[in-house]
Amino acid sequence: MKRTTIYLEPELEALLKAETLRRKRPMAELIREAVRDYLVRSRPGPPPGAGAFASGESDTAARAEEVLGETGFGTGR
Repeated sequence: MKRTTIYLEPELEALLKAETLRRKRPMAELIREAVRDYLVRSRPGPPPGAGAFASGESDTAARAEEVLGETGFGTGR
């Protein structure tokens, strides 16, 4: 683990200290848990449309030229 310093408003520090006593857990553990929960909850999802056009094929990238050739892409047709 890496050590870091955070600054809390006095009211927030008092609430945190009260919670450590209530839960009988170290302050650092509660802070790590809160930060982890916040980051997981606020993690952005995939971009819009990601996976919406799945071909059902797993080797499309490896066969890109062949797939494009089948559609006539780039042939001037």
